Amino acid sequence: NQGRRTMFTGIIEHVGTVESIRAAPDGARLSIRSPEAAGELGEGDSVAVNGACLTKVGGNKETFAVDVSPESLKKTNLGALRKGDPLNLELAMRLGDRLGGHMVSGHVDAVGRIEDRRAEGDSEIVAIQAPPEVMRYVVSKGSVAVDGISLTIAERETVRFRVAIIPHTALKTTLLSKKPGDPVNLEADLIGKYVERLLSPDSEGGTGGMTKEFLVEHGYA
Repeated sequence: NQGRRTMFTGIIEHVGTVESIRAAPDGARLSIRSPEAAGELGEGDSVAVNGACLTKVGGNKETFAVDVSPESLKKTNLGALRKGDPLNLELAMRLGDRLGGHMVSGHVDAVGRIEDRRAEGDSEIVAIQAPPEVMRYVVSKGSVAVDGISLTIAERETVRFRVAIIPHTALKTTLLSKKPGDPVNLEADLIGKYVERLLSPDSEGGTGGMTKEFLVEHGYA
């Protein structure tokens, strides 16, 4: 993203489509058609596009434009977009808003891939292959953002996890339009990252690691 400290909730507000994407000196400029989002976004406002935090830099009543840095093109699925592709959109959370999903920063950790999906009652169970830098934070019943969607992890394996997509989520997002092999942006739970940092032996102000001595000192052993 553009280095802005903005938060999202993982509750998708609009589904837009790619109007155009063209190379720019510092990455690419992406134009997105979404009259609803375009009408709400002011110049310089933040918006999560498939889970990546970007900044509005122009547009009109029907479309808005965002610049995508080379780093974002490399670390997300935005570089693979084509005209007409659907996109999950969420405007930045405002002070006082309900946190309907979980805390999402819009900083994509890695790109995963859809492996398979199966029907289970009214829901769809989707398996997503993820790299180690995401899987280290994946816990059963924990949270993860997939293309910006706040989802609960139904099952965890070594290199993949599964999520249940309820009908409302299927209707309001792009996830079930994805096919096996398609890339998805993944952001691990922010709280898990802070806990890991706090307990890291080399963390400034941390505990020095989860040792027996630390547990004894704090009454846990």
